[in-house]
Amino acid sequence: MSGKLEKGERIILYREGDKPVFAELKPERQIIDGFGVVDLSGVIGKEAGAEFTIGGAIYAVLRPSLVDLVRSGRRPTQIVTPKDAQYLLYLAGISAGSHVAEAGTGSGFLTLFLANAVGPQGHVYSYDRKLEHQRAGEALLRRSGLADRVTFLEGDVANGISQQDLDSVVLDVPEPWTATRTAWASLRQGGFLATYTPTYNQLEHSVREMRSTGFTDVQAMELMERNLHVGDGGTRPSFEMLGHTGFLAAGRKTSKQP
Repeated sequence: MSGKLEKGERIILYREGDKPVFAELKPERQIIDGFGVVDLSGVIGKEAGAEFTIGGAIYAVLRPSLVDLVRSGRRPTQIVTPKDAQYLLYLAGISAGSHVAEAGTGSGFLTLFLANAVGPQGHVYSYDRKLEHQRAGEALLRRSGLADRVTFLEGDVANGISQQDLDSVVLDVPEPWTATRTAWASLRQGGFLATYTPTYNQLEHSVREMRSTGFTDVQAMELMERNLHVGDGGTRPSFEMLGHTGFLAAGRKTSKQP
């Protein structure tokens, strides 16, 4: 989003090589962690990207991107990494306007990707059995400015999903196969179920249950990520890579009976 920065907006102070610092645009002085008391009122009404000097260092005032939000989030639980989260959205057919149920909320990283993808016209219903994990996810969504797109619900989706005619259900829980039939019952015709599991046994059990429930076009995969060191005449792959993180599986509801 471009345009002038407005009072009350969440922004980041960005300087290459430093971790982005989050703040709110206020018309008065405020305390910002790492900087002390700062007056950002002069930035209100300026274009995003305006420069601001703190302690002799120049920072760009920017609206936070999904990348900024993911990099800065707390991780009290294992997260779905960006490489997997983005492909889960693709497998689950999620786009602007989609209505989605997910379980569990955890640290809120996958919730953040879902809320960003569904846009202001869509909605995410995020379930978790552990309230303390859900609180961490809620805090991340509030800081991102996307909390109004998410309803947080405490509960076990294996016992049922309250919403009906959903476009997608995404399961990041230890035993997703226990919620396959409740997911089916909550999905519209043509809706998608997607799962994220860390082990082969969990993947096998999940896919087998999807097929027996009646989901079609069931597929499973694993994604690898490797960075490149780019130099003038010396570009090469990194010696390290992000290998196994989890298995992705998805299927589609194309009939009325499981």
